Amino acid sequence: MTGGPPALQVNGLSASYGPGRPALRGVTFSAAAGQAVAVLGPNGGGKTTLFRALLGELPVAGSVRYGGAPAYVPQTERSRLDFPVSALDVALMGAYARTPWYRRIAASDRALARRALLRVGLGERAAERFGALSGGQRQRVLVARALVQDARLLLLDEPFAGVDRASEDAIMGILDELRAEGRVLLIATHDIEQARDWDRVLCLRGEQIAYGPPAPTLTTEVLEATYGDEIVVLGDGERAVAVQHHAH
Repeated sequence: MTGGPPALQVNGLSASYGPGRPALRGVTFSAAAGQAVAVLGPNGGGKTTLFRALLGELPVAGSVRYGGAPAYVPQTERSRLDFPVSALDVALMGAYARTPWYRRIAASDRALARRALLRVGLGERAAERFGALSGGQRQRVLVARALVQDARLLLLDEPFAGVDRASEDAIMGILDELRAEGRVLLIATHDIEQARDWDRVLCLRGEQIAYGPPAPTLTTEVLEATYGDEIVVLGDGERAVAVQHHAH
């Protein structure tokens, strides 16, 4: 259920990686409990910077208000695959922040991690090595880790990138459940058409270009301002494709 007072309020946010010009500036938006916000922008446009600012990893100007610490769900492509850890071990990492260094992970948190893996459809894979799972399965394990954190705000970095259809459907179902629970989701994505299905859209290109409901926000003018020559508007004038250039 969406609506009500803002669960996340960002006012005049600017963030930098050091002295000089901010990497991201002028970001002001709010999201109510249960809303999913698609974060659009070209590579280097500020999506990752926004997430790092909300995680408290960068110095910021402006204000950010929300309840509790956010949970971050990275792309599985950026995960280390050579560590000898199981899917359960990775899910349990969601409990580290609330576990003093001198204590073992609580039995209740172990049970919570197992339930989180069941929720993402991987209960039978709990003992398998994380790096041996498919890309889609690893992404679901990272979602399970966020579930163990039990955060009210989730930051998802392209959660559908490189995943199979079964995992995409599973993740989408979980996100719908989290929205129904009143959590706020920020979803960085390059999929403009998918972004039209979320509650709000935030467009970034070093600064905030636009924010609002998808239909009035995702205009040709806004998309061209967001992506520049990386945007292709198809012949019907209603669909657009972002052409991304990834450095390896």
